[in-house]
Amino acid sequence: MNLTGRVAVITGGAGGIGAALARRFAAEGAAALILADLDGGGAEAVAATVGPLASGVAVDVTDEEQVRTLVADTERRYGQIDVFCANAGVSTGGGVEVDNAGWERAWQVNVLSHVYAARAVLPAMLARGSGYLLHTCSAAGVLTAVGDAPYTATKHAAVGFAEWLSITYRDQGLRVSALCPQGVDTPMLAAGLAAGHLGAQVIAASGAVLSPDEVAAAAVAGMAQERFLILPHPEVTDYARRRAEDPDGWQSAIRKLVRRLRPTGR
Repeated sequence: MNLTGRVAVITGGAGGIGAALARRFAAEGAAALILADLDGGGAEAVAATVGPLASGVAVDVTDEEQVRTLVADTERRYGQIDVFCANAGVSTGGGVEVDNAGWERAWQVNVLSHVYAARAVLPAMLARGSGYLLHTCSAAGVLTAVGDAPYTATKHAAVGFAEWLSITYRDQGLRVSALCPQGVDTPMLAAGLAAGHLGAQVIAASGAVLSPDEVAAAAVAGMAQERFLILPHPEVTDYARRRAEDPDGWQSAIRKLVRRLRPTGR
């Protein structure tokens, strides 16, 4: 994937990794960037910093009709969508006690929004035999988000769905990447650390905390190589291998880390 001259849609574009992807795509020579976010004003503000090739729009990615409209409007304006980045995501910071509404919200944003995007963009991409889906899935999708059960479950599902798409449609020209960063310096992590959430503490203790721009650079490099799993943190590759080879040993190591960070073990 060469981003020069490409049209890209980025959800969760009002900040964090989404805004960083927009800046990097622009630097790579993208022709047009559409930044979609529930915070439409924030998306417009980011677009203004990126330049005239970018525009911001208010979109609720949990509303399939709004996602279809986003795709249809972009295709009508620019002819086609070359890259769709399903980047919006939410965390809960809780376990099984998270109420049903919280679980449902995590499922809608972290998984169903990816399904809605794929339904909307696949017909045109498959008809012309080309297209790229970049799904931000988090290292939680290949490991575990300690302290956040809904995030863990839904990010695993997001990786599984991305893999299914890649297996099913790659021979028809569709390319799919699952972007799985670990610790990223975003408001989500900062808020978790400020609140003393165990999961945020584990993330900070498990490796480097990258800037969103570093994650965006890794995403572009991975897309250039058309890699399915894009792991901006090299240590995640080792963690995933250890988890697959020795699940019991891996879980024991994580429990030990948790006990060290929270001596009560609660």
